[in-house]
This record gives sequence, C-alpha cells and structure tokens, in this order.
Amino acid sequence: MNARDVALALLDRWQRTRRLADELLEEQLNRENLSSADRALTTELFYGCLRQKRALEFFIGLYAAKTPRPLVANILKLGLYQLAVMHTPPHAAVNEAVDLATRRASAAEARFVNAVLRKAAAADLGAALEKAESWIRVSHPRWLWERWRERWGERDATGLCEWNNRPPPVYLRVNSLKTTTKPGEVDAEPTSHPLCWRVLDPAGLFATQAWANGEFYVQDPSTLIAVDVLDPQPGQSVLDLCAAPGGKTTYIAQKMQNRGKIIASDSSRARLGLVTENCERLGVAIVTTFVGDGTRLDRCLRDERFDRVLVDAPCSNTGVMRRRPDLRWRIEEKEITRLARLQLKLLERAAEFARPGGVLAYSTCSLEPEENERVVEQFLGSHAEVRLETTRSLFPPRDGCDGAFVARLVKH
Repeated sequence: MNARDVALALLDRWQRTRRLADELLEEQLNRENLSSADRALTTELFYGCLRQKRALEFFIGLYAAKTPRPLVANILKLGLYQLAVMHTPPHAAVNEAVDLATRRASAAEARFVNAVLRKAAAADLGAALEKAESWIRVSHPRWLWERWRERWGERDATGLCEWNNRPPPVYLRVNSLKTTTKPGEVDAEPTSHPLCWRVLDPAGLFATQAWANGEFYVQDPSTLIAVDVLDPQPGQSVLDLCAAPGGKTTYIAQKMQNRGKIIASDSSRARLGLVTENCERLGVAIVTTFVGDGTRLDRCLRDERFDRVLVDAPCSNTGVMRRRPDLRWRIEEKEITRLARLQLKLLERAAEFARPGGVLAYSTCSLEPEENERVVEQFLGSHAEVRLETTRSLFPPRDGCDGAFVARLVKH
C-alpha cells in the first residue's frame, strides 16, 4: 500500500471507530512498510483531512451532484485536500484519487470522483470557501467557533482556528541531569525558555544516541510553565497527580536535581508505565509511582503531607487542538461542565496533601474559563486556608506555543 491507501484506511477506521487519531496512526504505521517520505505523507494526509474536515465537506457539497457513501467521500477529501491545501498539480491529485476509487470502489464511483475533482480543480477553491460560513472556513465545530468568537472577537478566534489548522513543530527539553547543552546531533534553534529548543528537522529524532542516552525529552514549552510556577526545590517532597506520561514529573525531578521525593499518581496503570519508562531513560531516581484515582488519594497516602503538589488536571484540551487534529470533532460543550466538576474535586483533594506553607499548582491545557479561572475561584471560595499567589495563561497565536493555564496557590 502507498501513502494514499494508508491515509484512506485511516480515515475509514477513524470514521467507524472514533478512536484517537494518534493511536490509529501509530498502529497503522507500525503495520506498514513505508519509506520515511511515505510515512510523512500519510501523516500529512490523515491529519490534514481531519483538520480540514468541515471545509472539505463544504467542497463536496459544492461540486458533487449527490452525497457519496463514506468511502468515496474520504477519497474525495484526500483529493480535495491535495488540491486546496497541498497545492498538488491538479492532474496528479485527480489521477491519484481516481486510481484509489478504481481499486477501492465501483467503476461508476471512480467516474464520479473524476468528475467532482475536475470541477474542483477548475475552480478557485479559495474564493469558493470565502463564501462559506466562518466556522466552515476555519473548519471547526460551529458551537466552538461561536464560543471563541464571543469571548475573543472574530479576529482572535480566527487566528486561533488557523493556528489549530497548521501542523505543530516539535520541541525538546534539555535534560540537565544528563547534559547542559542541546544535543549536537539534533538540528534545533533556541526558544524563549532556556531549556527548550525547537527542532528544525525531526526526522530520525528518536533514533539519535542523545535520545537513547536520555539527554532530552520531547515537550512543548507550554507544558513547562506549570513546573516553573510550582518551583520545586532540591530535597523537597512533591505529589504529582495525573502524572502520565511523565513530562512534568521528570522536569520536576530535574529542577530538584534528583534530590528529594516525588510521588507520581495516575488512574491509568498503562499510562503510568510510561512515567516509569521515561524516568529510567532520563536518569530520574526519586520518583515512586502508584495507580490511584486522584479524588480518593487519602486511601493510599493517608496522613502524608508534601511541600509541593501539582494538579495537572484532565481537561478539554482546547489549548492543544493543533496537536490533536481529531479533538475538535470529539469534544462536546457539555463535556466542559463535567470536567470542571472533576477538576474542582481534584484540586480540593490535592489541597489536603499540602503541608502548611506548601505550594499547590493547578494547571490545564484548556483555554476555557470554566476549567481555569472559575475552578480556582470556586475552590478559594470554600478554602480560606489557601491563597492565590499568581495565575498565568497562554494563548497560542499570541504566545507562539500551545495554550495552557496555571495557578500558584499557597496553603497557610
């Protein structure tokens, strides 16, 4: 199978199962014997069609005389994505899609694909899309687009959606437990964070000796601020709730110079295994992991108290939609309310484990105030023993990294 076959198979599997796109992609690529160029093209086609799903459906409605069955619709999306976004030469994009339809659909459907894509290739797709509703142009669910437009205005909401529609760069955090400089074999440029570098050529990144040696961890700069705000010190005790896969946990250990104690908890045993793997590779020796529901930690930790507690809460992930191209089609508005209730419970339980004078950091990768400021406000309203020191929010188009929120709280 070539890249287009694999991308088509992925789109079909995602449509049928609604499983996480990154899990499906990893599974499929592990099964296929593709060149590095075809792996990259598969990823671009699959993720690109998910990001531009609404716009591509608009084009199908515009140029198709009838509604095609899902398989044929996905073939059209692949062809339209190549025409509209990748700017593939029209004859190549049309011929490749028709070839897919010939092998995977009926002769009549192949002719249908040919006719639709030839119409699209002859049109000005950009001008056609400009006539669509705003939420279609930026390919986001209508409710989410309207929510963001109401909060930030049309320009910033559009900027955020356009940000989400671009493939994300790769960043690495230098592991100062192993080295003090960027690995020489990795082509990367510095960022505003002294430990974080933007990788210019990610190909082969995980095959480098530096990766095997644990000299770096792949991590967006936005994920570092929660630990920077927590400010753990060498020799302290730290509780890290919802710790998997371990990026923040291992950064905490790095800031503690591998001295002290970190308890890393997560409700998923499988994901907690990733924390252990990352600690071993990075040379972190002060982490103990246990599986546990963050709202019932008293059953495991009993009377233990910590100098620092990090609550990196499960959230809607609206700040990282660029990295999760299918998320916008999975999330529902009511989920934000449900998550906010869980986040408040986690923060309330976490506060019980902070010693007097201890610091709590509450963080999410959400952009929604219900999950951020309002959770903190609700918490403070019933916890006079805790005061708010500072908050920080990252807005992707403004700050040039994923979205995030963090609050630093101190227990009296």
